[in-house]
Amino acid sequence: MIPFLELNAIDIVYPPKRVVQAVSLCMENIGISCLLGPSGCGKTTLLRAIAGFEPLQQGLISLEGAELSRPGWTLPPEQRRIGLMFQDLALFPHLSVADNLAFGLRGWKRSERRARVNELLRLVGLADLAQRYPHQLSGGQQQRVALARALAPRPRLLLLDEPFSSLDVTLREDLAREVRGILLREGIGGLLVSHDQFEAFAFADQIGVLREGRLLQWDSAYHLYHRPADRFVADFIGQGVLLPGRVVAKDRVWTELGEMDLPPLTDATPDDAVDILVRPDDVVHDDSSILQAEIVERAFRGAEFLYTLRLPSGARLLCLAPSHHNHVLGQRIGIRLDIDHVVLFRRD
Repeated sequence: MIPFLELNAIDIVYPPKRVVQAVSLCMENIGISCLLGPSGCGKTTLLRAIAGFEPLQQGLISLEGAELSRPGWTLPPEQRRIGLMFQDLALFPHLSVADNLAFGLRGWKRSERRARVNELLRLVGLADLAQRYPHQLSGGQQQRVALARALAPRPRLLLLDEPFSSLDVTLREDLAREVRGILLREGIGGLLVSHDQFEAFAFADQIGVLREGRLLQWDSAYHLYHRPADRFVADFIGQGVLLPGRVVAKDRVWTELGEMDLPPLTDATPDDAVDILVRPDDVVHDDSSILQAEIVERAFRGAEFLYTLRLPSGARLLCLAPSHHNHVLGQRIGIRLDIDHVVLFRRD
């Protein structure tokens, strides 16, 4: 089966620095994916290379089996059937909503252009605002215009470069889910660039975590959270701490909070010093437990408190507890571990 989008060991260089290094990823089918990472990790550079704006020094990019880029050759952006939605939106202020959508359809017959514009206005819920100008719209409405304009020429793939970053958190995640639904209904693949994991979770089926130009893990949000490939992914995705431990048998590891089973196929050996990933939902508040920890910070989150706890050794944990467990700073509470997915890293 021919992959929908494939990047094969690509390098991108801004002399003298190699900003993208040996990145390979594959979208098997038309779907929704995300490149996630901190500022400067190379995710926008990757997106620009897929769009045709950055040449490759090594590797190959293909879409539905057709080559888009290789060293020494780049298919022009306008021939790639790839749409773009940028952070600044780049709407034309002197054009109405309808005319902004029609701008990319200048080669179409007038009747076809009008029909496509009306179809897009209905698709993004702006049919009543066709004659308004961008400055007369809210931020969310402007985002929908930019999306509709990118979809107008019916691309096979839409690239989104942090288009929701100027919106508040709630609207950002809601709009990400809405855009996802529109792409799925239209049968268009989507690839988002983001530094916000919750936006990525709301939008994408597959997520690639990047650091310093390298792709560390290409996986589902569930696996990134529960089975991170390395310490950086474990720290970047979700909240959690690394609790020191020591392997005491081929299938057991000791921690300050007791012993637990090692996951299958772990290459750690007895006496290895390790760090075990402990998420807030792995720590259960249990008044009957003999294990005690001191509350040093707390954050009220409505249905829950997020407690920062200090163990006798000085190590810290995070604990999510129902908000009716309202404890004060300095109080000691009983806890126990309830970890379904043990993730550990050998300590160097």
